[in-house]
Amino acid sequence: MVLEATMIVVDNSESSRNGDYVPSRWEAQSDAVNLIFTVKTQANPESAVGLMSMGGKGPEVLVTLTTEFGKVLEGMHRTKIRGSNHLATGIQIAGLALKHRQNKSQRQRIIVFTCSPIEEDEKTLVRLAKRMKKNNISIDFIAFGDLDPDNTKKLEAFNENVKSGDGSHLEIIPPGPSLLSDHLISTPILGGDGTSRGGESGGDGGAETGFEFGVDPSTDPELALALRMSMEEEKARQEKETKAKGEASKEGLDGISEEGGESQPLLGQNGEASGSGSAAAPEEKKDKEGDGDKMDMA
Repeated sequence: MVLEATMIVVDNSESSRNGDYVPSRWEAQSDAVNLIFTVKTQANPESAVGLMSMGGKGPEVLVTLTTEFGKVLEGMHRTKIRGSNHLATGIQIAGLALKHRQNKSQRQRIIVFTCSPIEEDEKTLVRLAKRMKKNNISIDFIAFGDLDPDNTKKLEAFNENVKSGDGSHLEIIPPGPSLLSDHLISTPILGGDGTSRGGESGGDGGAETGFEFGVDPSTDPELALALRMSMEEEKARQEKETKAKGEASKEGLDGISEEGGESQPLLGQNGEASGSGSAAAPEEKKDKEGDGDKMDMA
């Protein structure tokens, strides 16, 4: 699994008080943050996750990169809802936090929640996107709440200019009865290596419940992740097995003529056809025994 350092940027502006997402925009983000941390750290125990907010008077780093879930929970609990969001500044500070990560082999990723109007203009965001791409930082946006065309256009422009080989994603999630994390677990942000998605699952269990493998990831994210990883391992095992069988079959066909040639020569020592010597041996023995009996009688 990919070794990553991930900074999660939450939107704690006044817009996050709204209740159009269950149970509220802020609580929905909190639940999704827990899910992201679980997925990232279970995929690779050496991956680290940090947390910061971008609302209020300005962005604030709540938790530096860590592998301790308790620190992230504590950071979410002490965050206050206030002010408006500062998207560009928040992304820049998150980039600096990643730059100072201890393990330089970790790939850099920022996951941004945004549910309020974006004040920055498109040109400013495009310049920032190009700078992040130059620094090899992947940025995922989870847009929900205020999904007006102006916001969406700005985020799409940012996403187009920040895309790289490691993948940067933009997920726009409209309001609905399901939790934000239910939608999130079926997106490339958490399953980004091409694994099966909940909406694409062909299994009967997933089709009946609406969740991948028939498990609600919001109630048991660890089980949902374990099932997904188990499926990937089984798929890899089957592919390896099939490949090994193909190679063994090919080797067997190549070695048939050689084994036949080495195990038995075409002619025996007396110039007889192969196999005739062994057949003649018992007959010679019989003849000798018969001669012996005749001598005794004489």
